[in-house]
Amino acid sequence: MDTIRVLVAIFGCSVFLISCSNKNNQPFEATFTGDYAQVLTGDDVKDCPDGFECRVVVNFEGTATELGNISGTFNFCACGAEGEYAPTNSFLVSEDGDTLFFTCSGKVIEGRAADHPEFVTSYWRDPFVFKGGTGRFEGASGGGTTDDYNSSQDPNSHHHWKGTLILKK
Repeated sequence: MDTIRVLVAIFGCSVFLISCSNKNNQPFEATFTGDYAQVLTGDDVKDCPDGFECRVVVNFEGTATELGNISGTFNFCACGAEGEYAPTNSFLVSEDGDTLFFTCSGKVIEGRAADHPEFVTSYWRDPFVFKGGTGRFEGASGGGTTDDYNSSQDPNSHHHWKGTLILKK
């Protein structure tokens, strides 16, 4: 009988602890288009590490699961020797006005991958990481992978992100 009581108590505590978890994992998928708002080069690049020859600002709009319409800004150092871009100082704003901060870095590759349309001129598939935010994104974490490209059809960047967004409850 004591063994049954102990097992019931352990089971009850486990259910309680799981139900009190303060995290909410949800799939994250976003599709958005960026507008190159500013590209600084030469003496105008003031705050990039050695090896990066330009600072780029891209404003974007699109949609994301659970967030609705989104807008935001990438602000990053780029033009590294082999196409690298430095960690971004970036954010997106959800339809309800809450801000989600993120960072990503990687390398732009000239040409296109086999699964890209013919009009892709360069692409990057790099990790991104959520770094908290405001409102419901306070304490947010998670991340995923980008599938982004530039196109010969327009002057914009095109972004397709998949991952996991972990929110505090």
